[in-house]
Formats: sequence, structure tokens, C-alpha cells
Amino acid sequence: MPKKLILLIGAPGSGKSTDSKLIAERHAGKITSYSTGDLIKEEIKKETGIGNIAKHFVEKGDLVPTQIVVELIVDVVKKAPTEVVMLDGFPGEEKELQYFCDYIFNNNKINVMSVLEIKVNDTLAKERWLASGRSEEIFEHEMKSYKASLAEIEAHFEDKHVLKVIDGERDLDVVIADIDTYLESKI
Repeated sequence: MPKKLILLIGAPGSGKSTDSKLIAERHAGKITSYSTGDLIKEEIKKETGIGNIAKHFVEKGDLVPTQIVVELIVDVVKKAPTEVVMLDGFPGEEKELQYFCDYIFNNNKINVMSVLEIKVNDTLAKERWLASGRSEEIFEHEMKSYKASLAEIEAHFEDKHVLKVIDGERDLDVVIADIDTYLESKI
């Protein structure tokens, strides 16, 4: 049976990682949550081949090459302990989307069930990002990369009828309840 994949996308600082973790906790044993950024950091920490390559890109605030990210994600999703997997922070650019969709099209082991876009305004995203102790320079770089591909990513998933926009500016409890209600109708 193919894995059912839920993608969480949003600007840096949108809260998607927090949302993903809380949803997975609410559905322990049913949904496994992964953060693309955390998966890459773990590879860097373990000094794997992927990690050593990724390290040079991450240190500059650049996106890790598409093929590496997709291969890592596909491997992790296939090995997940649950049928439903939630992944935040992917796809972050149009190339990732295209490469991943090509993979999915030619493989029946992963099925994109839903894409949730956590929408927040730029000011709030930056406040949240800086409040977590991260650099303004990297925020600006990541935001620019995110916005460069957002329209294409949204259009692709709208065409597939799997995109759901969530207002991420509300209280965390309200956002989680909104996501939860939506997912309950899908799982």
C-alpha cells in the first residue's frame, strides 16, 4: 500500500514545523511528521555523504540540490512507521516540485494526499524567525527563494485539487484545530 503524504508549505517563520509536530502528536501511531530542514541537519550531523554535500549549501543559506533532497525525502517517507506521513518545508522551489512529481508519477509507493499552505504576512514571519534566534540575513535569503517559486507550486497543487490554504496568523490552537478538521476529512 502506498504511503499517503501530506506536505506543509509556508514562508520561513510561518510555523509549519510546529504545526506539523503538534498534528503528529495528536495522531500518534497514525501520522509520522518530518521536517525537511531537520532531516538535512541530521544528515549533516551524522556526516553522511548527503550531509557533507548539504553542509556547504546550508551554511550559506542556499537550498540543498534538488536531487539530494528528493532522494532523502523519498527514502525517509518509504521507511516511515505509519501509512500517513506529514512533511514540512517541501517543496521549497519549483525544481524540487518537478523532480519530486516526476518521481511520484513513475512510482506507486508514495501518494500526495494533501498540501497545506500555512499563510502568514511577511512581518509576522520575520518576527517569528528572529524570535527563535536565527539570522535576519538567512531569513531574507530563504524568503526570497520561497517567494520565487511559490506561484508555480501553488498552481501545480491547485490543479491537482490538493491545495488547502490555512491562515497561520491566528492563535496556534485555532490553526491546529483547523488543520486537524481538514485532515480528519481526508484520512
